[in-house]
Amino acid sequence: MLQINLVRENSQLIVDRLKVRNFDARGIVEKIIDVDARRREAQKNLDDNLAESKSLARRIGELYKSGKKEEAEKIKERTTRLKHINKDLQQKLEQYKVDQEDLLIRLPNIPHETVTPGDSEDDNQVVSESGTIPGLTDTALPHWELAAKFDIVDFETGNKITGAGFPLYKGKVAKLQRALVSFFLDKAMEAGYAEYQVPLIVNRDSAFGTGQLPDKDGQMYHIPSDNLFLIPTSEVPLTNIFRDVILEERDFPVKCTAYSTCFRREAGSYGKDVKGLNRLHQFDKVEIVQVVKPEESYKVLDEMVKYVGKLIDLLELPYRITKLCGGDLGFAASMTYDMEVFSTAQKKWLEVSSISNFESFQANRMKLRYRDGQGKINLAHTLNGSALALPRIIAALLENNQTENGINIPGVLVPYTGFEIIN
Repeated sequence: MLQINLVRENSQLIVDRLKVRNFDARGIVEKIIDVDARRREAQKNLDDNLAESKSLARRIGELYKSGKKEEAEKIKERTTRLKHINKDLQQKLEQYKVDQEDLLIRLPNIPHETVTPGDSEDDNQVVSESGTIPGLTDTALPHWELAAKFDIVDFETGNKITGAGFPLYKGKVAKLQRALVSFFLDKAMEAGYAEYQVPLIVNRDSAFGTGQLPDKDGQMYHIPSDNLFLIPTSEVPLTNIFRDVILEERDFPVKCTAYSTCFRREAGSYGKDVKGLNRLHQFDKVEIVQVVKPEESYKVLDEMVKYVGKLIDLLELPYRITKLCGGDLGFAASMTYDMEVFSTAQKKWLEVSSISNFESFQANRMKLRYRDGQGKINLAHTLNGSALALPRIIAALLENNQTENGINIPGVLVPYTGFEIIN
């Protein structure tokens, strides 16, 4: 959520920058400023009245002591009127605060000044490419056919048990998934991330804090009887560890990692992009989260992008880094880089990680602050990234490493799998 001071003092800048997202903010910003002006006026009147009431109370005491009871009673009539006025002002203030927040939460984060306009992923900027795309034969199979051939992912039984988008992993691919989780977690801890095991269900305050609510309300699985939500990513519980917390400057950088199962309704998804493992309702992912000082967040973003790139290099997969345009940027993010691996049999790039800097947007929602060296309390910056999401990594590993004899396992994973080939 944007800070009210920022909106008040930079209204035109916010309107202009949100146009990069194709978001017309002028009407909302004007309403926010209007409500804020009325709120501040009511607050000033209340403060003045309270000061007057305090002064009158002292005066009444002095009058009673000097025996001027009649004069004191007249002043008490004024204090009684002020109490009624103040009660009305307090009610108005509470409503103004509610109205102001209801408007503020409708504004997405401001894109970083280097984020370019665009309508969709087609307008994202390719920053770099790495690795060599393998040359497969014309008989190369997509991963869903390889899954059937080697009996390692059962989409039909998963559909029977739950529904589409909930595959059943079997045999060596089940072990490959477990190997990838262990490998990613080990690498994260080597890089200084502290491992957590997080709840898979969160409350509304947690989902609001990281920006999933109300923006992605329809994309989350909701448990109405308890008003709880299945997590779409462990970013949500990880970042909310620090909700309503004041960190000390010496605590930085805060680096967290967690493996979790993730749940997404993916409403509106259809067609070839959802075939096989391309888009699921339930999947496994290792997430990395950092909480840092504002002046360091973009340097940290670059470091996180490099870190995820090294993971993909170790898996020997060709990949590219894209910088998202305004129209493809997530609601809470100021800047995002996507990591995409090339799935050779499908002849397409598959997103396997998004690494985002949210600046103070999430921190303001969850009151995540820190005390600097001068004792001043400031909002922190938050960042997160997938490191990595498993389904499309599995898809690319199966497709890119298929041979006549079976599917080869990258050497870095063999100590974790205990086998070198799926056949």
